[in-house]
Amino acid sequence: MQLPTPLALILILAGVWTLIVWPPFLRRILKDPRARDEKGAATRFLTVHVMLISTSMILGAATAVIGVRALLA
Repeated sequence: MQLPTPLALILILAGVWTLIVWPPFLRRILKDPRARDEKGAATRFLTVHVMLISTSMILGAATAVIGVRALLA
């Protein structure tokens, strides 16, 4: 299947956007007082956000790779 160049560029842009936006959010989550309990252990708040961010970044990277491969095809 051929993907038009504008659509490939949109995929690349969406993937790069995802990879740029989520790391600063992760840094803020890690500093949030709700991320750790009194003993310093990770809370559900931290666990859920780390999973959300990880999943989003994996999908963002995959989107960018698909866009690049479509652009080069």
